[in-house]
Parts: sequence; structure tokens; C-alpha cells
Amino acid sequence: MSERVSTPSSARALVALLAGAVFGLGLAVAQMIDPRKVLGFLDVAGAWDASLLFVLGGAVVVAAIGFHFVLRRPAPLFEERFHVSTLQAIDARVIIGAAIFGIGWGLGGYCPGPAIASLGFGNAEALWVVPAMLAGAGLQRWQARRRGPGQKTAQADASAVTQT
Repeated sequence: MSERVSTPSSARALVALLAGAVFGLGLAVAQMIDPRKVLGFLDVAGAWDASLLFVLGGAVVVAAIGFHFVLRRPAPLFEERFHVSTLQAIDARVIIGAAIFGIGWGLGGYCPGPAIASLGFGNAEALWVVPAMLAGAGLQRWQARRRGPGQKTAQADASAVTQT
């Protein structure tokens, strides 16, 4: 195993900021920060707008190619190891969590990435959505802590990391 040089946290933060900015710009170009566009995509029984399928398809292709090459490396450029979920079971908690996420997405027209990007573009609706999203995340963390370390949870499985 080769010894890696530690990357300063400022370099990691700059790379994270740059990646977030590119991601947010991509969401804006794809109109994912417009809840009307997203709700039109989710309205499969009404006036369905299928154009976001191209966004989804493009994201899947880019991610598949990226994972194929990046995970061949011994470690990321700006981190000591890859953080990859070991969660393999789909249980009731995963299904319920996905349903709650989908209901929230359908009601508000935002998922987390576009909601945060919308803040950067001055969307007033995001001022309500982002705090609600953060409250939900805080509630989930509180519930996981309340359960205690003795009980295995889906979050504990998802938080486990493997080195590729």
C-alpha cells in the first residue's frame, strides 16, 4: 500500500465547491430547478412532460462511465478512501423512506439538489422547501440516535464504508 500525501482541507473544499457549482448549473440548464417542469414530468396521468427523461438518462450514462473508471483507482484524489454503501437489502424502512421522499418531491416539485440550486438562483419557494428538507433530515438523525447503537438500522448499513 502506498502512502498518500494528505490534501489540505482548503483544496478539498474548493473542489467540492467547484463540483457543486457545476452540478447546480447543470440542474439549472436542465430546468430541474423549475418545480413546474418537474411536476409536469411527475404528472404521468395528465399533461406529461417527458423531457426530463433525457436528463435522467444522461445522468445515468455519465455516472455509469464515471463509476467504471473512478472505482478502479486505489483511492479518490482528495480523500483517503472511497465511501461506498454496503446496504444490499431493500426493507420496509427503505421503501417507506422512498415513498416519503417521492411524496415530498411530488408535492413541492423539488428534490434536495434542485432545491439548494434554486436558492442560488433566488427562487423564493426554495426558502420554504430547504428548511423543511433540513427539518426532515434532522428528524431522521434524531430518530436514529434515539434508537441507540445497539440496534442495527438501514442508516447504519448505508453509512458503512468499504475501500475499493
